[in-house]
Amino acid sequence: MKFNDVFVVDDDKIFHFIIKKLLVSNNINVEPEFFENGLLAIEGIKNKLDNHQKAPDLILLDINMPILDGWQFLEEFKLIKERIEKEIIIYIISSSDNTFDRNRAKDFKDEIKDYYLKPITIDGLKSIFSA
Repeated sequence: MKFNDVFVVDDDKIFHFIIKKLLVSNNINVEPEFFENGLLAIEGIKNKLDNHQKAPDLILLDINMPILDGWQFLEEFKLIKERIEKEIIIYIISSSDNTFDRNRAKDFKDEIKDYYLKPITIDGLKSIFSA
């Protein structure tokens, strides 16, 4: 699958920088949009839908963020999902390796494709973009 519109939802500016560098250095030709919390990302999706623009193809989602965390984002996403005419692939990329978060991800198995730990490796990124 070719991803054109990618949302990166993470409050870590260093992660934004690393993702940009990894994409460029691996010839993954996408222009990601960056959101520092789940609320801004939900608003970003709603704005695209309201303006008859394409929703993102892919969302790279952190769990621990201010305002709306990754779990709250997923709850909100479920509420607007039926308005979206295509499947949006969501990967969690988090520094949290605790069992609670890993188990909670299973509650969103219809929304989450996979769970990666930070720092994401080049192989991890390639597996996302070659899926």
